Amino acid sequence: MPERSVTFARIRTGKEPMVQTAIGLYGLQKWYDGDFAPVVDVARVAEKAGIDQVSLTDHVVMGENIDKYPYGKFPSPLDFPWFEPITVLAAIAGATRDIRLSTGVLIAPLRPAALLAKQLATLDVMSRGRVSIGVGVGWQKEEYDACGVPWEGRHARLEEQVRACKLLWREAPATYEGATVRLARIHAWPRPVQAGGVPVWFGLAPSARNIERIAELGDGWIPMEQRPEPLADHIGKLRQAFSARGRDPAGLAVRVVLRAVFRGDGTPDLDATLAAVPALVRAGVTMVELLPLVFCRGPEDLEPFCRRVAALKRGA
Repeated sequence: MPERSVTFARIRTGKEPMVQTAIGLYGLQKWYDGDFAPVVDVARVAEKAGIDQVSLTDHVVMGENIDKYPYGKFPSPLDFPWFEPITVLAAIAGATRDIRLSTGVLIAPLRPAALLAKQLATLDVMSRGRVSIGVGVGWQKEEYDACGVPWEGRHARLEEQVRACKLLWREAPATYEGATVRLARIHAWPRPVQAGGVPVWFGLAPSARNIERIAELGDGWIPMEQRPEPLADHIGKLRQAFSARGRDPAGLAVRVVLRAVFRGDGTPDLDATLAAVPALVRAGVTMVELLPLVFCRGPEDLEPFCRRVAALKRGA
């Protein structure tokens, strides 16, 4: 990794609405010679600094066709270790008290609905109600093939899975008859600590059908889009869909990973990156996420980085 500036100066963001902050845990084993267990300490530092949420990316396995990644060049080699998110978040839950636990995103259809409902409910109990799960369908067919799950109909499978989880979190016995999920007088305990169950954030493209899914079943959206203008349009449509269903559009949460800005010498510019936040907040974004791996040389830079990011909540 290139040499990086570790001076995290403050910038003024005016009087924009408060934004929450998150850090992504992607790739932090590189700081510890391949050991990912110290990520628990990373979460502790982030929590102490005032970061609201930690997030982890999911891949169960990887196929060799990473050149088919639909969002540009895939950022990781085939031998990159993808740690199972719910397991990692459980470890973090036991070492923290306040920071929320999330994914960006969990490829939910690769897991049976009843098992996922149990895992998330257990994690919510063990964290005393700190889970906000991000779910999506992923992008590679090979991952579905390896897990014995049909690639076709994956969006409908995700929708049924979320419906089944919500049902299991509120009813017993629970009965659900779908095309891909079937429950017959099922009793599932424990239930999540959070009233209404674990908040579900969808990492889906903003198609008309997906907007309906998010408005019907979701508490938040995790878009790939990072530009304020398109985001404002999509968020406006989501809010309209919330209102049409009798839901408060102000309750829609939107988390965006900030596009990193680099200087001419290739080093990351945190201030220039954070300068995008006010426009994103005006567009309707409620939480911004940054990757410490990009902006820190190692764990020695983590605390000042997290404090600088957390200062966004004070408009500082």
